[in-house]
Amino acid sequence: MSLDKLIKNCINNDAQAQSQLYKRYASKLFSLCLKYSKNYAEAEDNLHDAFITIFNKIEQYNNKGSFEGWLKRITINTALQRYRQDVGVYDIVNEGNIEDVTVDIDDDGISIDYLLKIIQELPDRYRLVFNLYVLDGYSHVEISELINISIGTSKSNLARARIILRDKIEAFKAKSNSL
Repeated sequence: MSLDKLIKNCINNDAQAQSQLYKRYASKLFSLCLKYSKNYAEAEDNLHDAFITIFNKIEQYNNKGSFEGWLKRITINTALQRYRQDVGVYDIVNEGNIEDVTVDIDDDGISIDYLLKIIQELPDRYRLVFNLYVLDGYSHVEISELINISIGTSKSNLARARIILRDKIEAFKAKSNSL
């Protein structure tokens, strides 16, 4: 079934069309949920909530931009909304000019699974900013609006996330080289 037909059928609350839409996009959106959730179970809840919102608001999709991009925005906003409700975001003081931290990843045997694991281990506020900025391309202005923090805090949280990741990668490399 074409995407346009699928969307039209979902607007009409066709359960089969909703099931098809879910099957078509669930794995991509679940990966996105994992980036913004504390654990697997929370990611499943976020995916479920995102699809409820998608089905309730699908008539608002106006064929401007990609449908998948629209789905991703809803999914990210769902995860961020849960984060704001459950934990609240604590604005930390921007401690001035934090250096631009880079993480050197070359072919030293660091797997993507390891990278995803250490990103998932970041404190919530650092993980959210890191994922939004680095992996999803949001600006600090957009991040500050999404999670209700200052632009300086967004920059500071990103720098701190990068420092933590750099330290973990360097420790991993040192451990691997000593074996």
